[in-house]
Amino acid sequence: MSDFSFEERLLLIQHCIYKYDSEEILKIKLSEYFSPKEIESTVDTLIATQKIRRIGQDKLQNNESHTGMVPEIPENLRSIIDNL
Repeated sequence: MSDFSFEERLLLIQHCIYKYDSEEILKIKLSEYFSPKEIESTVDTLIATQKIRRIGQDKLQNNESHTGMVPEIPENLRSIIDNL
């Protein structure tokens, strides 16, 4: 597992939701970087801070109408998203 700061983890998962809106698919795609527990915890944090929202049982969506645009992703994280 790679070491990411808490903010990097939030940002990475938030950007991954653009590609994969299913929480289960996120867990599979990010499994080499995070444990399922870390992903669940990060998703819960993003929901609690209203940066993302849950639509239905397994669907996630960035809550841009509430928080504005998702911050730009740094180059060191962009390669991870591009390779998913």
